[in-house]
Amino acid sequence: MGAERKLVPDYEVIVCEPSESFRWFVHDYPHHLAKWHYHPEYEFHVIQASSGKMMIGDYVGPFEAGCVILTGPNLPHNWVSDIKAGERVADRDMLVQFTPEFADKLVSLSPEFEDLGALFAEASYGLEFSGLTAQAGRRLLAQIGYARGIQRLLLFLELMAALARNPADRRTLSLRPPLPPVQSPAHDKLEIAMNYILEHFTSHMRLTTVARLCGMEAHAFSRFFKKQTGHTFARYVNRMRVHSACTLLTQTDRPITDICFDVGFNNIANFNRQFVKFCRRTPSDYRREAWRMSTAARPLEALEMRAW
Repeated sequence: MGAERKLVPDYEVIVCEPSESFRWFVHDYPHHLAKWHYHPEYEFHVIQASSGKMMIGDYVGPFEAGCVILTGPNLPHNWVSDIKAGERVADRDMLVQFTPEFADKLVSLSPEFEDLGALFAEASYGLEFSGLTAQAGRRLLAQIGYARGIQRLLLFLELMAALARNPADRRTLSLRPPLPPVQSPAHDKLEIAMNYILEHFTSHMRLTTVARLCGMEAHAFSRFFKKQTGHTFARYVNRMRVHSACTLLTQTDRPITDICFDVGFNNIANFNRQFVKFCRRTPSDYRREAWRMSTAARPLEALEMRAW
């Protein structure tokens, strides 16, 4: 008898923008992130175009354009469209991802959010939505993509409330919750790389050094890192540095030039350029807005939560 073959999902790293509590994302199909994969975050996912087969945990079945799915932490998932070779489906996937810690904060915020607990528990098996709930889910998810600041968070809360409101409009897909993630060699290499970056991103860092720690050639590691995280090595390191700068800008009064060098950038011009790329504003504007919001009277103060 031959050895049993198992389809092992890839591990994906989800990175939020520094000023956001959850990630909203749109991508085409085919795409390097459109694969059999899992991650520790919840994911609300809408297929905007095409049809084919979807795999959610141990469930395999058809999907059509407009398919609306919520998956829980570490539940593997994938959508495979029936398209011709060389064909591309623009903006096929629209989704939002958020951490279990953020979900727990919502549930514990007030008694009015109690229904979200049941929704998130059922998401462990994968949920497909239909009827008015699916319609609301598609509409609100699209609106989140254009919103900023508190309005973005309020739309997210409205989305979660809409998904939880009518249990009759949802069905579970997988027969069992996800098993503990498989510790594949790729997962182990990625963990080594992530831990090193986390510990050393404030200093000068070379891709070749991290590649050597993972036992890989630099070119192979670069492709591997992009496939697993969706980011180039340099972009991911710059994100980490900008994240750290956001914390220092809002929690200290250190000069911006000092913060630039503290988080690992070696010149102020590149720091400003990377900060604007990720935060859509300059460091001084970011600090000014954060300080203004922290000193203003805010009736929605209890809703200001960040999940990193």
